Amino acid sequence: MSGKGKEVKIEKLQKLDHETLERLIEIYMKAYEGMREYGGEGESYAKRYLRWCWGKAKDGFFVAKIGDRIVGFIVCDKDWYSKYEGKVVGAIHEFVVDKAYQGHGIGHKLMDKCLEYLRDTGRIELWVGEKNYGAIRFYEKYGFRKVGQHGIWIRMVLDTKKEINGKAD
Repeated sequence: MSGKGKEVKIEKLQKLDHETLERLIEIYMKAYEGMREYGGEGESYAKRYLRWCWGKAKDGFFVAKIGDRIVGFIVCDKDWYSKYEGKVVGAIHEFVVDKAYQGHGIGHKLMDKCLEYLRDTGRIELWVGEKNYGAIRFYEKYGFRKVGQHGIWIRMVLDTKKEINGKAD
């Protein structure tokens, strides 16, 4: 089941039909095994949450595919009002790679697509579980920095003007 040797395509999700939603829920639920406190209250929660993501950020809902199989997804929102920033920023609402396909660069391809999509937002925020150390390290490699915490969630931000353009405005 490894992703090695097979081409990974990143594409915008075109429609959230029943079959696609079921696959996304499967990936989501597996990803949060052993970290239930971050993954909500099971499949019915996941279904509602993923439908909310689709409704909120349809244009920034990207999937990673090997052949016709979805192996990961990221939900990038250009129009998120951050109460912490007091303005609209970019946001990453969800980001998951199927456990069976992790470690092959799929997450990097999804993140690169998301950062390209959100590059003009000025700032990107996301929330990550405080004990999700692998994800925190991953985000830090991209230049995200911890700026706060609320309960079990750590808020991280990336300033896109500096990080992506590489020059001051």
